[in-house]
Amino acid sequence: MKSHSDTIAAIATAPGTGGVGVIRISGTEAFSIAHQLSNNNHFKPRFAHFRRFYNAEKQLIDTGLLIHFPGPASFTGEDVVEVQAHGGHVVMHMLLTEIIRLGARMARAGEFSERAFLNNKIDLLQAEAIADLIAGGSEQAVLASQRSLQGDFSQEVNAILKQLIEIRVWLESAIDFPEEEIDFLADQQLHQQLSDLKSNIEQLRQKSRAGVILNQGISIAIIGAPNVGKSSILNALTEEDTAITSDIAGTTRDVIKADILLNGIPVKLVDTAGIRESDNPIEQQGIEKARAIKASCDVILTVYDGSEVIPEITKTDSTELTVINKIDQLHPDNKQLSPDIWLSAKTGSGLDNLKRSITEFVRGGEINENSFTARQRHIEQLNLTQQHVNQAEQHLQDYVGELAAEELRLAQNALNAITGEFTSDDLLGEIFSSFCIGK
Repeated sequence: MKSHSDTIAAIATAPGTGGVGVIRISGTEAFSIAHQLSNNNHFKPRFAHFRRFYNAEKQLIDTGLLIHFPGPASFTGEDVVEVQAHGGHVVMHMLLTEIIRLGARMARAGEFSERAFLNNKIDLLQAEAIADLIAGGSEQAVLASQRSLQGDFSQEVNAILKQLIEIRVWLESAIDFPEEEIDFLADQQLHQQLSDLKSNIEQLRQKSRAGVILNQGISIAIIGAPNVGKSSILNALTEEDTAITSDIAGTTRDVIKADILLNGIPVKLVDTAGIRESDNPIEQQGIEKARAIKASCDVILTVYDGSEVIPEITKTDSTELTVINKIDQLHPDNKQLSPDIWLSAKTGSGLDNLKRSITEFVRGGEINENSFTARQRHIEQLNLTQQHVNQAEQHLQDYVGELAAEELRLAQNALNAITGEFTSDDLLGEIFSSFCIGK
């Protein structure tokens, strides 16, 4: 990790022109820099003071507010100053240049949040929630990020961690004091505690999966033969002419993507070329892309043409939803079929049902008013935790207590990595580098 003993500064407001711009300063020299910038050293903590801001030649740059937050009772845990001035790009740049001349350095992306984490003001889950809150693509995502920022996710992780530590203490005590003659490996209470622990980890994994969906959204591939109405479905879902439609088969030869918000969930729709045998090299490239996209997307909409006889409907993947389109021209022989959705993209019949089915399919009953945001790394650590607990349970069944204790220690490390109690410097650098500068 880089040094955190110096003083940093950055513009905290979004780029561009606005009525008010904010520059944040954090570190041991923050107050001294603010005093020199304003040529005034009379300040009361946490009060907004109207001040004039000067450059090195004592020329007036701007007027605005200064607010002092003495550490450790600040966001970063250090002395913090916020400079609020007019939000013009040049004004902000001139003020920041002067602040750096007075002894601060330009903050790295996410460095304010990183310092808050390193000074134990927030844990790693809460730090990540700050970035997720800023990037929230829907109202649900923003509210879920706020719950993570307030510590809801951390509390659930820590509850499981407490449960795990209690089992570790009991197990290792029994190993260290064999004279007690307790057959701890056969103790049913211990096995029940492990079973409860596994159940709680699985519940948190499911909640985390829902949190990843809220945070990152999902991708949906629209797959099917040429001219079944895939592009029409894309246009119906986006409510605009995103893709060109035609009665001529093979019109879509490349991938067309569109982003929508579906009942609070960010969705990336991917319209693909019709899959069929073709001698056209350009169309064939589109078909190959379609096959690759089908393998990479979270959900697959497999579309059939209801105006023609459909021999059968088959599902090849658990993430697949089957759609019979063109029901306004439905062939009588298709009435006995049972797709997930009956649809006419042309008339809109069944469109609400399609949206509802996608939402229910994605939510899985897990996204609700108590959901929090999560990231893929959290799921990976929970998966690792579950694997180690499973191994510990197996070792107990084999009467190898020492190995069971070691697996539980590794499970604890995996959980600690979620909140940042046990996390490599490289991972911290990667996480915070994705933040905005000034956060």
